[in-house]
Amino acid sequence: MVTILGRAKINLTLDILGLRDDGYHEIATVMQSLALADTLTLTRQEEGITLTVDLPGLEADERNLAHRAAALVMRECGLRGGVHIAITKRIPVAAGLAGGSADAAAALRGMNELYALGLSDDRLCALGAQLGSDIPFALMGGTVLATGRGEVMQTLPDFPMTHVVLAKPPVAVSTPWAYRSYDAHPPEFHPDNASFLEALERGDRMRCAELVCNVLEPVTETAHPVIADYRARMREHGALCAMMSGSGPTVFGLFAEERAAAEAAEAFRLETDAAVHLTCTAGKYGE
Repeated sequence: MVTILGRAKINLTLDILGLRDDGYHEIATVMQSLALADTLTLTRQEEGITLTVDLPGLEADERNLAHRAAALVMRECGLRGGVHIAITKRIPVAAGLAGGSADAAAALRGMNELYALGLSDDRLCALGAQLGSDIPFALMGGTVLATGRGEVMQTLPDFPMTHVVLAKPPVAVSTPWAYRSYDAHPPEFHPDNASFLEALERGDRMRCAELVCNVLEPVTETAHPVIADYRARMREHGALCAMMSGSGPTVFGLFAEERAAAEAAEAFRLETDAAVHLTCTAGKYGE
């Protein structure tokens, strides 16, 4: 039996560079892993894949990315035997935080360890990329510039440890819808990734906070004005910056001080109907 964490992520920048020939969008995004994580416990069994999730309504069959990740490893490595995967969910679902990708990454690492396969990180990332664009990052963690459709990664200096408040409004956002809406009405502004990377190299958290930018935010915010309200509330409570992660709808605020972050999280719990999490940035896998 092995136990593996699958960490959430936020996008500190997210730019869309165009539509690729394969139908995916070319992106450039700085992704940051968080301490907030799901826990996967994998146990060997004689045959087949079984899966349990402690969140009612979440798929616990081959539609689940963790199930698909385990199945992929079994096929690729010709494994005899099976696995039971128990998932304890903490990352909000359909929130722009890559919870499904985090679980898939944890399942890949868990299978590698459980069966002593000796697969390299590069091999695990190649397998993960077959299942989803965010999975290679979820495998590696830390602070990364992801390009291509998200699977080409450049490791960056760690973002300075920062407290993070996550607030997910009770709305649903479809990622394909967000990208289609972006294509129909692209915004005039784009992230200055070059300046962000320069500030990150200097360890200048304040300058990085000034440069956070997500081109999907205006699209999703137009359909769901609550996102603008949450961003304003984060800033009112002292956030260095506040932005939507991914295609949304979760809004994150970065805070220099733990006390301010805790007070902001409590205010969101009292004043809104958001799902709220208080967490912090995290380093690379294994650190």
